[in-house]
Amino acid sequence: MDVVRFIFGILGNATALFLFLSPMVTFKRIIQKKSTEDFSGVPYNTTMLNCLLSAWYGLPFISPNNILVSTINCTGVVIEGVYVMIFLIFAPPKMRIRMFGLLIVVIAIFSTIALVSLLALHGEDRELLCGLAAAICSIAMYASPLAVMRLVIKTKSVEYMPFLLSLFVFLCGTSWFIYGLLGRDLFLAVPNGCGTLLGALQLILYAIYRNSKGNEIDANNSARDSSVEMEETNHTNGNGTTNNKDLEKGNDQVHQNIVSQV
Repeated sequence: MDVVRFIFGILGNATALFLFLSPMVTFKRIIQKKSTEDFSGVPYNTTMLNCLLSAWYGLPFISPNNILVSTINCTGVVIEGVYVMIFLIFAPPKMRIRMFGLLIVVIAIFSTIALVSLLALHGEDRELLCGLAAAICSIAMYASPLAVMRLVIKTKSVEYMPFLLSLFVFLCGTSWFIYGLLGRDLFLAVPNGCGTLLGALQLILYAIYRNSKGNEIDANNSARDSSVEMEETNHTNGNGTTNNKDLEKGNDQVHQNIVSQV
């Protein structure tokens, strides 16, 4: 049982690493252009918070036998930290201030949970607080992938939902779901069960609409609507435009589902 669980943990690490690195194309563009253009840096701050909470939960003195959860999420913290720093360097002054403020909030939330769990709680109570924090944060981050799925259904186009990322979302969620089940850990099994279902639905949508060109006008209008909606949930900066960066935006939106599943 432990060997099988370890194998699924390794698979989860590998698939999650691929997903963490998926926005590299976006940041290569940002560095080359020396501008963040109309990309949003919010997803990378929220992703960092989820990685911090999950990495903390996986430590032996919080939840025994979950070290593989910590290894990949510590890696995620470093990667997301690099993304955030790049964004801060090339963002316009007003956005830079906003993003720096959000980074402070992320650090404050994590520090509060970490200190309370260390100084005020012990044993099962400590595990409960940290597990709930990580699980709630993971589940809350499903808003953006759901918005992408809605966009696919509305436009009948998979342009904004790349197949490879959807496949790895499913594989990552499934690996960690089984890992959580084998370890009888609801804080891992429940959010990753949601991630598995979400990944499966994305693949089903891709199979349905993969050969459909969709409606270009509807796609553009829906993309603008989706941008506005996701601005309301702090997932884009909502300038309401569509251009040759739409596919990269789709990658970023799918990226929101990454840490929900590790």
